Amino acid sequence: MPIANLRGLDVYYERQGTGPRLLFVNGSGATLETAAVLLAPFAEHFDLLAHDQRGLGRTTIPDDQPTMADYAADTLALADHVGWETFRLVGVSFGGMVAQEIAVTAPTRIERLALLCTSPGGRASTGESLSSYPLHELQDHTPAQRIEIGRRILDVRFEDASWLEANPADRFIADIFEQRTSAPRSDEQLRGERLQLEARRHHDVLDRLPSITCPTFVACGRYDGIAPALNSEAIVERVPNAQLRTYDGGHAFFFQDKRAIPDAIAFLGDR
Repeated sequence: MPIANLRGLDVYYERQGTGPRLLFVNGSGATLETAAVLLAPFAEHFDLLAHDQRGLGRTTIPDDQPTMADYAADTLALADHVGWETFRLVGVSFGGMVAQEIAVTAPTRIERLALLCTSPGGRASTGESLSSYPLHELQDHTPAQRIEIGRRILDVRFEDASWLEANPADRFIADIFEQRTSAPRSDEQLRGERLQLEARRHHDVLDRLPSITCPTFVACGRYDGIAPALNSEAIVERVPNAQLRTYDGGHAFFFQDKRAIPDAIAFLGDR
């Protein structure tokens, strides 16, 4: 298995495909194993590099609480490990937060940037929060409550049982979410996930977004209750040379709207 010792951690990573260099950063709680179906189309067009982030999957669970800067530094260290001075970068949900942190920290290293279903943190001038849903608060709920709330914020239409009955593809997505949420985890796995959620709650790059210099593709789902479209709009307002695409779906719009992944691939491939 490809393991790199980076910043005191054993980091599991995979590299597949050929083409332009693309670094992929996963969402909350996601591993290379659980995200394989999302990684596959990118591997068809790029030299794709992705890893299990600290505390998740086959990567070391750290003793101390990491920050968002730590997750970004881990990712940059992985790029250094494989010899990538510059690369294209895509981040999904939490991975989009990490990708923003990378892009504002090392803007000259990013050739093109795609941010999917994510948030900048901070507050708009109106005082409205631009953070994603506080997933860390779900830890205080029962398993049944976590599933119910999670389904509703995954796509706000899912609160209506008749919608799911009438839309079997969305029903399938909701079922997969429930299976993933209820899957058994060891105490150490839960600790790793909690460390990630604690770092996530402090994410705020809003005022630093204008330092991103590369072409940027920002995509959101119209019915996303985790990272509402307003948050993506705020990113585009502040990042020079950014474009926004809104898709017909929720937080998993890339599985619900068949245009989404091809659009991201086309942008990242500069086509």
